[in-house]
Amino acid sequence: MREAMLAAPVGDDVYDEDPTVHELERRTAALLGHEAGLYCATGSLTNVLGVRSLVEPGQEVLCDAEAHIARAEMGAHAAVSGLTMRTWPSEGGVTTVAQVERLLSPAAGPYLVSTGAIALENTHNFAGGTVQPLEHLQELSALAAAAGVGRHLDGARLWNAHVATGVPLETYGRLFDTVSVCFSKGMGAPVGSVLVGSAETVRRARVWRKRLGAGWRQAGMLAAACLHALDSHLDDLAADHAAARAFADAVAERAPGATEPERVQTNIVLLRSTGSAAAVVAGARERGVLLSAVGPKLVRAVTHRDVSGEDCARAGEVVGELLTADAA
Repeated sequence: MREAMLAAPVGDDVYDEDPTVHELERRTAALLGHEAGLYCATGSLTNVLGVRSLVEPGQEVLCDAEAHIARAEMGAHAAVSGLTMRTWPSEGGVTTVAQVERLLSPAAGPYLVSTGAIALENTHNFAGGTVQPLEHLQELSALAAAAGVGRHLDGARLWNAHVATGVPLETYGRLFDTVSVCFSKGMGAPVGSVLVGSAETVRRARVWRKRLGAGWRQAGMLAAACLHALDSHLDDLAADHAAARAFADAVAERAPGATEPERVQTNIVLLRSTGSAAAVVAGARERGVLLSAVGPKLVRAVTHRDVSGEDCARAGEVVGELLTADAA
């Protein structure tokens, strides 16, 4: 990957002149069944730009209460784009069509907030890497289209959903007006996400990217890493999924009830602690295992290409013992 970065032809991306960025944007858009792409530094930015292209200031976007855009983007959609959110609760990251339909209000009149778009997440981060069933996405996409509202997909880990299910990326992508995909998670690149959509949508998003101070110059060196990941790392995600299951099995063997291995679909495992999640994270760090606290009693583990299945099984033993001690 580093060799590819050093060899990348580059140009000034602010002026839309970087050939390696062009290649990444073109290939990503084609994979997802869209006309154009825009390479950005972060998935939070591609989400902001994607939602902003569908929702006008003063309108709302509907999303899951645990969605990344609602929980983990620092209120950017309100602060930057002037839009509001209404959310639905879900079980394991998957809502019902009826829940979304009850919230939809595309033409609310002069006194209430009108819905500009719905946003979905696949895989669902804070639900533990849940894959959204294709039929469910198709139903929600059709509901939004019939109501005349936009459809945004936070597909930061869409690669994982694709590998886990075999559903083509294009099949997922064509269900949405805008899709954000990330290269710096399981795909292993150091920086970057791509927003895809229509040529006009991407043209407007490029203006907003610059307006937000997020234009960059010779970004081709970073884009080359993403291209290398596309060519070399996509199929490897299956090993991450197997490693996550090995980790969950090892935890559950020592701390029954802390997690449910059968619910592990991709590369994220959620763990329930009886005491402080922060204390579990600190204890694991002391033993060489890095985790995240995502709630007062909820811990998240994410597998990736830099840790083997054997590493993850051993980490599960360590964490399972910590959780057993925590329960005692």
